[in-house]
Amino acid sequence: MGLFDSIMKSAGNAIKAETVKAVSNAASSVGKGKNHTESFTFAALPNSVAELQAMPEASLDSAFKTTALTIAVLCAYEKNPDGCIEMLNFLKGPAEVSTYEKGFIKERLNGKFYKTFSFFEGATPENGYKPNTPYVIKVSENPYSFDDENWATLYVTSGGADNPRPIKLRKKPSTGQWFLNDIQCLADIRVPVEEDPWA
Repeated sequence: MGLFDSIMKSAGNAIKAETVKAVSNAASSVGKGKNHTESFTFAALPNSVAELQAMPEASLDSAFKTTALTIAVLCAYEKNPDGCIEMLNFLKGPAEVSTYEKGFIKERLNGKFYKTFSFFEGATPENGYKPNTPYVIKVSENPYSFDDENWATLYVTSGGADNPRPIKLRKKPSTGQWFLNDIQCLADIRVPVEEDPWA
């Protein structure tokens, strides 16, 4: 066999090995990190822990349910900040909302309470982020959402943003419940048209 043939054979073997490896990796990732989306419909949004606990999603047996309820609960902040924090404490399970988190939520929502409603269907800058009723929210995962055991990062999409926004969750293995860990979805969005001097 000449030198050229030997090089070609080695290259062919390397390509074959890489192909087998790629197929194997793809097969092992099946069922992990699908681009799955779940939709939730709420006739009304909760204003107290009792109302929150009465909702079927309050079982918190999926990360998707906890994410949807986080947005529903945040909508109460404008009219009842203390009640909102109490509901968030329920969603945080063994943990509770820290002083830092309280300040963060206040700073992010102050004068911009439309942000939380913007995650529901029908809410756009043009209508002042007034969602359709009943309230419908979609929660999505990406291929990396469940990479770390007992942790998840799921996404909600605002009618005033181009990219989905994350919410981090933590699972309690003894109960199988998913609890809120970190609200990462409150970055600024496009202001409502009625408040936009350049509209």
